[in-house]
Amino acid sequence: MKTRIYQVSDLNQIDVQKDIKETLLSGKNIIFPTETVYGIGAYALSEKGIKGIYEVKGRPSDNPLIMHISHQTDVYKYTKNHQPYVKNLMDKFWPGPLTMVFEKQNHVPYMITGGLETVGIRMPSHDIALKVIDIAGVPICAPSANISGKPSSTLFDHVLEDFKDKVDIMIDGGKSKVGIESTVLDVTHEIPVILRPGVITKEMLEEIIPKVIGGSLTSEHEIPKAPGMKYRHYAPKGELMIIDGEKDKVVTFINDIINSSKGDHKIGVICTSDFKDLLKDVYIYSIGMPNQEEEIASNLFAALRDMDKNEIDIIYAIAFHEGKYKDALMNRLLKAANQNYMKL
Repeated sequence: MKTRIYQVSDLNQIDVQKDIKETLLSGKNIIFPTETVYGIGAYALSEKGIKGIYEVKGRPSDNPLIMHISHQTDVYKYTKNHQPYVKNLMDKFWPGPLTMVFEKQNHVPYMITGGLETVGIRMPSHDIALKVIDIAGVPICAPSANISGKPSSTLFDHVLEDFKDKVDIMIDGGKSKVGIESTVLDVTHEIPVILRPGVITKEMLEEIIPKVIGGSLTSEHEIPKAPGMKYRHYAPKGELMIIDGEKDKVVTFINDIINSSKGDHKIGVICTSDFKDLLKDVYIYSIGMPNQEEEIASNLFAALRDMDKNEIDIIYAIAFHEGKYKDALMNRLLKAANQNYMKL
């Protein structure tokens, strides 16, 4: 297979639109940008296309996929028994990085839901993602475009690295704006439950509805209701540890590790820019200034991939405690580190 690569400007061409539509409707896969991360997509009602996603990603079959739509009213074609607050959430947060988990209609295949009676749906706010869905004329299921368990793709180079000549079409949309996956909210109950934190926070949701419950991970014996609840995600090749503590203690700890390593291991640090000049003789990926949450979120997965690119053996990431994105950032880091966390 040779992947056909399109630029954003190509999507105005009739032959390119025809290629995208025919590829999806024939049960094949494409990679396209969204505001969160790049997605690997298939026609959401095509078992052939859905199977292709699981196979090319190496994704466990009980890890559900999110359906992407381009019009708010499309949600009623695939879901039922809606709670009264759902319309208010759609009006406020769609299009945008909020996935809602509904009771599914019978024609939605179990292959997309992990065998459950629920399906996650979102309407992205990325112009190209919406255009691709409209070109196809059908809903597209699309998990993050990365090999299962590895960091999500926020740059086109990331998807080239993982999937070149493994999918039919890739669309180059540059860097993802948000950089971490959508908030996932279970709306099948009177009080909704956050299944996966994201940049749409509990506080933001509770400005629209009175109460929202925070969620938790799923045990090895349960089927997850949403992506990211059960399996290890975002993991770099090197050993990752999250370091939490007062700034001077963190700096002293890492510098002591570096001084004692004697070059036996290649060490890297993921941190905000205020740590950069305090750490000596170590590879550093600065993900942004401490008060620039959007920049930090958009750079997190790129930092993890950069550690792999530079063959870092041991990675230290400094914990986040401030700002509205702290829960989403720590959720991704803890999964990437397999809960490997040290409090100083």
